[in-house]
Amino acid sequence: DNTAALARCLMDAGFELVSGGTDNHLMLVDLTNKDITGKDAEQALDQAGITVNKNTVPFETRTPFVTSGIRLGTAALTTRGLQQEHMQTVGGFIVEALEKREDAHELDRIRKNVEDFARQFPLFTC
Repeated sequence: DNTAALARCLMDAGFELVSGGTDNHLMLVDLTNKDITGKDAEQALDQAGITVNKNTVPFETRTPFVTSGIRLGTAALTTRGLQQEHMQTVGGFIVEALEKREDAHELDRIRKNVEDFARQFPLFTC
């Protein structure tokens, strides 16, 4: 499924998932090994056009306002029609944004790429 495919992509890039994976549409990524706070990740990904929430992780050492993890899900992606094969692209955007989180110009470039990609999967309208 989409969540498992995205989880594999993130784990292949060296990110750790709480519980080692996921059984539903949500995952909790522990950023401790990357020395990235959940707050910084949430802000960088938001600037790159990707919505996640900072979240505490087991044995958390940071405050709830900073955190060491992010929570993300694939429900919106699946609703828009993305399939497992698209999760590599989505994961690539996430990894790149986190790696370049301190470079506003790069995050803006990634945002444009995210927007261009998302246009291929329009929201349903009535």
